[in-house]
Amino acid sequence: MDAMPEIADRETFQAQLDELRVREKAHTRAGDAIAAARRRLPMVEVDATTPLVGTDGQVTLLDAFEGRRQLIAYYMMWHTGHPAAEQCEGCTYFNGKVRELSYLHAAGITYATFCQGPYEESVRYRDFMGWDMPWYSAEDSVETLLVGRRVGMFHLVCYLRDGDRVFETYWTTGRGVEALDNTYPLMDMTVYGRQEEWEESPEGWPHDGSIDGGFHRVNGRPASQWPRLEAGHSDDLGTRS
Repeated sequence: MDAMPEIADRETFQAQLDELRVREKAHTRAGDAIAAARRRLPMVEVDATTPLVGTDGQVTLLDAFEGRRQLIAYYMMWHTGHPAAEQCEGCTYFNGKVRELSYLHAAGITYATFCQGPYEESVRYRDFMGWDMPWYSAEDSVETLLVGRRVGMFHLVCYLRDGDRVFETYWTTGRGVEALDNTYPLMDMTVYGRQEEWEESPEGWPHDGSIDGGFHRVNGRPASQWPRLEAGHSDDLGTRS
């Protein structure tokens, strides 16, 4: 049986929660200050004609803005020629969280996936997963778009358009892409947290999040693939012999 917190009366519980709330508010304000600094970063120009492949064939980076002023692109990892079950559970987890785009659009922001694999194969994955965000293959341009960074790693990149010119304003990777997520923040509010081994937790807390891919991969597949299969959706990416 997993360990549990000590039991206290309501007054003791609330007093310690009030102490924690002070730290939570300081954390929120620190995040606001970092966001303010992010808005003051310089930007670097990117070739607006950099080619991508989308629904209508070859397009440009400028086209991916869909006429809006800003663009957020998630660079999804891809294992070319591999079946759906072997695609990246982390990218499936994070990219799959972005579903309601109308609020971004109302703010003049387009969200799109720039997959690092071929279009026809990878767009089948998007359709299998039931995602509806704009989808492009950046396979032939990823070295240019991610210059100086580790190609093949997931990245989140922000762009600004000024007429026909495009500028990169921010990028992040690793835990930075948690901005896309709502599951981890909810887990962080629970007593057992993410159940990862790296977390500073009391002795005896469960670490199921660090076992065999944790919650990202279940029974040999990214966890969110199972409901799609159970609903009868095909995971054929055209890679089967």
